[in-house]
Amino acid sequence: MNNKKNSIFALQNIYKKLMRKLKITELKRLTCEEYKHVSKQNIVVVLDNVRSLHNVGSVFRTCDAFRIEALYLCGITSTPPSNEIHKTAIGAEDSVDWKYFEKTETAVETLISNGYMPIAVEQTDSSILLSDFVSDKNKKYALIFGNEVKGVQQSVIDLCVATIEIPQFGTKHSLNISVSVGIVVWEVVKNFSLPN
Repeated sequence: MNNKKNSIFALQNIYKKLMRKLKITELKRLTCEEYKHVSKQNIVVVLDNVRSLHNVGSVFRTCDAFRIEALYLCGITSTPPSNEIHKTAIGAEDSVDWKYFEKTETAVETLISNGYMPIAVEQTDSSILLSDFVSDKNKKYALIFGNEVKGVQQSVIDLCVATIEIPQFGTKHSLNISVSVGIVVWEVVKNFSLPN
């Protein structure tokens, strides 16, 4: 038993020497100006009446991380500039292109007219489990996320080509909106090549 324990400690010491946290200067992050000029994923994230400014800020940050083309803020969803949005966006509200629409339906109709496939992230009688959804890097997607309590409006779902549902296994039937955006966007883009 002691030999096994010593072997584990020896391996841990080797790994400690191999692993070093990178300094912020080593991360090679884009500046906000550089970000504006690099190519983006063919995805627009749409927020349908999201009430929490912290959630909006988190979504900005996720959109920045995955180089999402734009973020559409609709209805009661707040817009920058906002100290509350900035607390979680930490500057991503300046890098990510965004537009405001009074009605989410108008935003979705605009996206459809520009060749985007609108997909609501919502539990419906015909939703596709996210684990079964296969994204195509040659298509343009509009991913629509709804209000923290009411979800995506039925009138918006009626405009969609599909709905995606995140599989869940606990007692709750939903995730925080900002968590949902991170999970869904990652799943949609993970097989895409990084834009240049």
